[in-house]
Amino acid sequence: MNILIDADGCPVVDLTLQIAKRFGISVIILCDTSHQIEREGAQTLVFDKGADSVDFALVNRVKPGDIVVTQDYGLASMCLAKCARVLNQNGLKYTVDNIDALMLRRYENKKLLRAGKHPKGSAKRTKEQDVKFADGLEKILSSNR
Repeated sequence: MNILIDADGCPVVDLTLQIAKRFGISVIILCDTSHQIEREGAQTLVFDKGADSVDFALVNRVKPGDIVVTQDYGLASMCLAKCARVLNQNGLKYTVDNIDALMLRRYENKKLLRAGKHPKGSAKRTKEQDVKFADGLEKILSSNR
C-alpha cells in the first residue's frame, strides 16, 4: 500500500508525511513542473504542466488498497473505480455513496462560472481542518493493521 498525493495546491503534504512515517507507509508525491514539491521521506514524481497531466499519471499508478489524497472530485471518482481509498485535505472520505453528489456539485459550479457568476472562494485553512484530515487518515491506516 502507498499513499499518493495529488500535491498541486495540497495543504496537507507535510502532515500526510508525518502520519505515514508513524505507520511505515510509503508516500508518492505527484505534481507538475510549476509546483515541484520535494520532501525527505517521499518519492516525488514531476509531470509536464497541462490539463489533468498529474491526475492521469496518478490514476495510472494507483492500485487497489492505495490511499489517495486529493481535492479533485473527478480524480477521486477515477481512483474509487480502481478500488483505492480517497481522502480530501479536510478529512472527507470520498466513497461510492457520496461521489455522485459531489460530481453534480462540481458540474453546477462550472455552469455558474461559465455564466459569469463566481462562487465565493475558500476560507483560510484552519487548524480544525488539519485535525479532521489527520483523524481521517489515521482511521484509514489503523483499519489496515
